[in-house]
Amino acid sequence: MDKEQEVIAILKEYGQEHIIKFLENLNPQEKEELENQILKIDFHQLTELYENAKKPVEIKENKIEKIDYIDKQKMNIIQREELADLGGSIVSSGKYAVVTMAGGQGSRLEHPGPKGTFRLDVYGKGKYLFEILVDNLKEANKRYQTTIPWYIMTSKENHDETYQFLEKNNYFGYDKNYVTLFVQGELPLVSLDGKLLIGKNKLVKLASDGNGGTFASLRLSGALADMKERGVEWVFIGSVDNVLLKMVDTVLLGFAIDKGVQIASKSIVKANPHEKVGVFCKMNGHPKVIEYSELPEKMAEEIDDDGELRYGESHVMCNLFTIDAIEEISKQPLIYHSAIKKNSYLDENGKEVVPTEKNCYKFEAFIFDAFTFFDDIAILRGKREEDFAPVKNKEGVDSPKTAKELYEKYWNSMQRVGR
Repeated sequence: MDKEQEVIAILKEYGQEHIIKFLENLNPQEKEELENQILKIDFHQLTELYENAKKPVEIKENKIEKIDYIDKQKMNIIQREELADLGGSIVSSGKYAVVTMAGGQGSRLEHPGPKGTFRLDVYGKGKYLFEILVDNLKEANKRYQTTIPWYIMTSKENHDETYQFLEKNNYFGYDKNYVTLFVQGELPLVSLDGKLLIGKNKLVKLASDGNGGTFASLRLSGALADMKERGVEWVFIGSVDNVLLKMVDTVLLGFAIDKGVQIASKSIVKANPHEKVGVFCKMNGHPKVIEYSELPEKMAEEIDDDGELRYGESHVMCNLFTIDAIEEISKQPLIYHSAIKKNSYLDENGKEVVPTEKNCYKFEAFIFDAFTFFDDIAILRGKREEDFAPVKNKEGVDSPKTAKELYEKYWNSMQRVGR
């Protein structure tokens, strides 16, 4: 069986006959590129993802319980200093690295480029999101007399533009020998009736496989091996769009080491029961984060004996992992979630179709789904005003306006206390 026959057989087996007709209208080079792409697709996995996407999410409440945490604000000075010293010893000895997830575009901000290249107006002048992260790392480098390796996860869509932006800006003064860019994995988009979509480039439309793909991408790209070669033992993983993200929180690191766990995470209290954030819990005895879209209303509003939300510790993408944990997770299949999106495509005759409503599934794994592989996790409750100022929407909640206000308020307070 030659390649063309193999491709046709696969497409017929999985109900993708519309692509057979599309292939007939391509020139030899275009046809070969699409055939090669089809042969790389795991159709068995894709079929499972599609079938699961059609099923309603079910959470059995009796399997879920509140998770333990420590409130950083309630620690005494001695506790904080001891944990900070413990964590600081790891950082100063060069055993700490940072991963920034920066594969997203700034489309929701109406910014024509990677989100990390968005410029936030602070103190009357602009600072790029990448620049704010570099400031954070430089401060830690100075304090701990080291240079922290920085790994930036891009997407195929924005990798080249991100690289060129950082090169043009000389990495904002960060030593480029300690900066590594790697690309996130992708999965095909599937229409609501289970069909692959073809994009303008005459290839199957793909989308990033979610931040849960970070682990496998670190291993497959060689970034994980690079960390090992540098002697890294602990890795922080965070997103590019939180301008108050503490990428080097030695109290959090020290807390994880002291507790003897392989994963640590910072939480903040939900602003209200229905805030659109995932929340920590324990499910079947293992740590887990339930997405806001999957949390039943009754559970979202439940109050504990202390008068707080029982499930009120929100996950804000501030996570620490041992390098051994990352390697273990990278070899495990994660749960995939589905989201319904709106995407244009080419029909079998090559004509562009621009839908007016959401028309396809995007499949993605979440980083916190890896928590369930472990028995315990160290959760340190932070403070919204100090730890969480995301830039996600053009206006309203989590917008440049709210991020600017929180950023300036925080750093003004730091100056008053002499930091």
